[in-house]
Amino acid sequence: MSIVPGLFGGRRSSVFDPFSLDVWDPFKDFPISSSYDVSRETSALVNARVDWKETPEAHVFKADLPGIKKEEVKVEVEDGNILQITGERNMEKEDKNDKWHRVERSSGKFTRRFRLPENAKMDQVKAAMENGVLTITVPKEEVKKPDVKSIEISG
Repeated sequence: MSIVPGLFGGRRSSVFDPFSLDVWDPFKDFPISSSYDVSRETSALVNARVDWKETPEAHVFKADLPGIKKEEVKVEVEDGNILQITGERNMEKEDKNDKWHRVERSSGKFTRRFRLPENAKMDQVKAAMENGVLTITVPKEEVKKPDVKSIEISG
């Protein structure tokens, strides 16, 4: 998430999230190309949309990756508490007889990284891909309730 809320109806929160390593792109929702002209290779990065929710039992990530096979995606744990999702969407092969009217689907490499809190069990991460949605489940350690001992007051 970002400090800056989504301007065009995105589901961003205006709450700062210290665990996210996302970089906010102020030009990603504009219909015109930006002055620095984002290359096709980096445009796939913006399209790897990820939701992160925390349940009482786990952190659950869902990434929309339409048209990408599970063999083209890597889920890794880096430095003990950073979850990294990488992959590549390959460009469709062109036939010399084809006449393209519009190309909106992006291709290229993408990377998303998330810093997980200390209660994440990084050795038990599970990932599954179904219908173009990658679901990553990171179980959480049980929160231990502090032992409370009553002290008798004398006097």
